[in-house]
Amino acid sequence: MSRTWAELLGDDTAGPEASAEAGGFFSRLRDSLGKSRRALTEQIAAGTFDPADDAAWERLEEALIAADVGVPSTAELVRRLEARGELGDLSEALVEEAAGLLGEPGRLGLGGQPSVILVVGVNGTGKTTTIGKLASRLREHRRSVVLGAADTFRAAAEEQLEIWADRAGADFVGGERGADPAAVAYDAIELAGARERDVVIVDTAGRLHTQSNLMEELAKVRRVIAQKLEGAPHETLLVVDATTGQNGVQQARLFGEAVGVTGVALTKLDGSAKGGVAIAIANELGLPVKLIGVGEALDDLRPFDPRDFARALIES
Repeated sequence: MSRTWAELLGDDTAGPEASAEAGGFFSRLRDSLGKSRRALTEQIAAGTFDPADDAAWERLEEALIAADVGVPSTAELVRRLEARGELGDLSEALVEEAAGLLGEPGRLGLGGQPSVILVVGVNGTGKTTTIGKLASRLREHRRSVVLGAADTFRAAAEEQLEIWADRAGADFVGGERGADPAAVAYDAIELAGARERDVVIVDTAGRLHTQSNLMEELAKVRRVIAQKLEGAPHETLLVVDATTGQNGVQQARLFGEAVGVTGVALTKLDGSAKGGVAIAIANELGLPVKLIGVGEALDDLRPFDPRDFARALIES
């Protein structure tokens, strides 16, 4: 059963979500990972994998790497499978070990009053849309929300976020074109405090003139947030486009060094995506994937469930 929003948000008082909704999302997730899964199932289908055959292990490694699991995580998966001795059902064993590398399901950091979520990522990953969908879900779970448009370098980003704020019934804080992004973040937290809102979500730029300039700007935004509110940001969420494959791991590494990423939202999983990158990010960088998106609809953004993801990627 897929994880619910109540579990992600730590809302123990909320009732369980409809199983039909969760089941429908799992079906979409399987479809989105179809290309990667087919490459893997050719290697692990019953009767085709011989644990005593070195060439079979090599083909399995190649299939995992082709699915963008990455070389280090592929090596670790194979090591764990070999350590089992008797494999039994290879598919089930691979699901168990992949889920193990993905780690335990994480909660979203909602620890303050207000809670501050800083959202980072390169342009084009679906960052602003993810923020809008998250704001809508938070409102459904009785959280009042402020959206801060700290990407002041791209006019379309502010306009898009303001539209999402209106849809979600959230307060909106923007700034003049080219204004100090840290000032917008500061103002958003100030407004949330004055109006007693529960959550502030801060959008940020994904591109400046140079990569170093971007990271310096983001680090400044983070420092200002921390100075404004003790313990903030409570969550620093990196949005990664799954179609970028191993480049997503490098993005996670760079953003993690600059702003202390605490979780990942994996977006744009469709039939061409190589979703094994989720395993690489979780295993190599120790970053939990907390949200996953498989389409444009509101229901296509869901809490990440490690075992469901492993099943959708591996099981035939």
